[in-house]
Amino acid sequence: MLQRFHLPGSLAWISIVFLAGCGGKPAPVVKTGGPIVVASTFKGEYPIKVVATTGMVGDLVRNVAGEHAQITQLMGEGIDPHLYKPSSGDVSTLNNADIIFYSGRNLEGKMGDLFVRMAGRKPTFAVTDYIEDQFILDNEEQHFDPHLWFDVALWSKTVGVVRDVLVQYDPKHAAEYQANADKYQKSLTALHEYAKTQLATVPKEQRVLVTAHDAFRYFGRAYDIEVRGVQGISTESEASVKEINELVQFLANRKIKAVFVESSVSEKNVKALIEGCQKGRNHTVVIGGELYSDAMGKPGTPQGSYEGMIRHNVDTIVKALK
Repeated sequence: MLQRFHLPGSLAWISIVFLAGCGGKPAPVVKTGGPIVVASTFKGEYPIKVVATTGMVGDLVRNVAGEHAQITQLMGEGIDPHLYKPSSGDVSTLNNADIIFYSGRNLEGKMGDLFVRMAGRKPTFAVTDYIEDQFILDNEEQHFDPHLWFDVALWSKTVGVVRDVLVQYDPKHAAEYQANADKYQKSLTALHEYAKTQLATVPKEQRVLVTAHDAFRYFGRAYDIEVRGVQGISTESEASVKEINELVQFLANRKIKAVFVESSVSEKNVKALIEGCQKGRNHTVVIGGELYSDAMGKPGTPQGSYEGMIRHNVDTIVKALK
C-alpha cells in the first residue's frame, strides 16, 4: 500500500510503506529519499526545542546543535524502542517541539503514524532514512535492520544529516553547526578505529557474539565478528524452542564460552541458552556481560553517551571472548 502526502516540514514528497507490526497490525514506516529539504526556518526564541526519540539520536543532535538547542529525549535507559508506545505526554511533547529527529528504518515502529502527522506540522526527520540503501541490511522478510549505530563509520553519516537540517532550519548559526559536525565526525572516526583495533585482538575462531536479539549485524559486518541473536531484528518476534535448541547446539559445537545480555531486552532467552548448554550438551557457557543495544546507559555515566556506549560494548566483548 502506497500513499503520498505533501509534507512541508520534511521532503517535498514522502512515501509511507506499510510493514507488519505487532500482532500483524500494519505499522507505517517513513521512507524518504532525495536531498534534505527544510521548508521552514526557525523564528522562535533560543534554544531551539528539539525532541529526539532514542539516546543515540539525542546524543547525535546534542553534539551537532551545541548550545543552540534544548534536547528532550523520549526514550531513556533500558527502554526498548521496538515496543515503545507513545503516551499522551509524548504527543504533547512532540506537539510543543520546534523540530523532531528520530532514528527511522522502522526502529520506532509503533510511532510511525505519529511521525507522519507531525511531519505535516513541523520539520520531522528520520536520520537513517538518508543513508543510501546499499549500506542497509535487511532480513529474509525484507524488513530493514534499523541498528545502524553499531557500525560507527556508518552512523557517522547521520551527523551530516543533522548538520544539513540545522543549517537550513537555523542559518544564523550555520558555521557553528558545521564546526560541531566536523569535530564530532573526527571523534567518531577515532572511535571506529578503536573498535576495529580492540576487537581484532580476539582470535578469529573466538570472535563470535551471541546476544538476546539480532541487533549486532552491522557491528559484525564492520568489525569482522560472527553474530547470532536469540530473537530477530525486532524484539516483537519471539524465539521458538527449535531456534533456541539450534543455538544451543551451535554454542556447544563451536565451544563458545560466553553469551551476552542486553540492557533493554529480557534475559530469559539468554538464560535458556545457558541452561540448555549445561543440561543438554554438557557445555558451560557464562554471561560475558551486559551490552547496550537499543538504548544507551543512564545519563551522566560513561555509557550514557554514544561514544561511551560503544567503548563499553567493545571492551566487554573483548574481555569476555579473549
